[in-house]
Amino acid sequence: MRIAALQMITGADVQTNLDSAARLIQEAASQGAAMVALPEYFCFMGANDKDKLAIAEAPVPPGAMPGEQSPLQRHLAQWAEKFGVWILGGTVPIVGSDADHVYNASIVFSATGQVAARYDKMHLFCFDNGRERYDEGQVLQAGQTPVACDMAIDGAAWRMGLSVCYDLRFPELYRHMMAPPCDILAVPAAFTYTTGQAHWELLLRARAVENQCYVIAPAQGGRHDNGRRTWGHSMVIDPWGEVLAVLPEGEGVVMAEVKAERLAQVREQLPALSHRRSL
Repeated sequence: MRIAALQMITGADVQTNLDSAARLIQEAASQGAAMVALPEYFCFMGANDKDKLAIAEAPVPPGAMPGEQSPLQRHLAQWAEKFGVWILGGTVPIVGSDADHVYNASIVFSATGQVAARYDKMHLFCFDNGRERYDEGQVLQAGQTPVACDMAIDGAAWRMGLSVCYDLRFPELYRHMMAPPCDILAVPAAFTYTTGQAHWELLLRARAVENQCYVIAPAQGGRHDNGRRTWGHSMVIDPWGEVLAVLPEGEGVVMAEVKAERLAQVREQLPALSHRRSL
């Protein structure tokens, strides 16, 4: 199966971002992708974190098609159906339990446009090195439940574990999703340039190796309207930790082939998943 990680440089204008996403999805589909993954905040990165409160949408239940009251989710569903691909919708702001917070939700859409799964980012980024300061908890509400999504694509069954950006630093989340084992781990992200340069590839390859999974990591990659610079380096990694494809910076499509036989080979020659012990 061919999969695509899309790299974007999202700005403050929602329609411009949607147009860019649609163009990249079409490009990936034309290259044979069966599953396409967008980065975190693909639809909007405002001047202030609180700006996303204004575009927060109501949740759409699994199996349903988004309606008029959920335009961002509706676009994702329409693209999935139009191009005949499964779409991991980066993240979309979903209304939280109060007016001052939203969930940062990663939503999967089947090739028929139905909601297949939704995961709310559990770990909220907080960073302060004296020059850069971020605290997602001021606006985001943490999710509570790990989620894996079962996908039927071209007659084959694939299981994809969902995560978002800062989740990458918490290996216990991915271990939780390995019963039963996933085939792919998804990490849509908007890593800062500073933390990405130091840790992004290192952590992604570690998650691939320790879980013997493919990892797809679509990222923001460039200088944004709000002055923030993201690391980029969207990539696909195989279960042995090999980087199959990567785009360092700028907008584009990262394509790679995932193979069930490669997963089986790695897990057979080094059966680490079956050697795990409860502590």
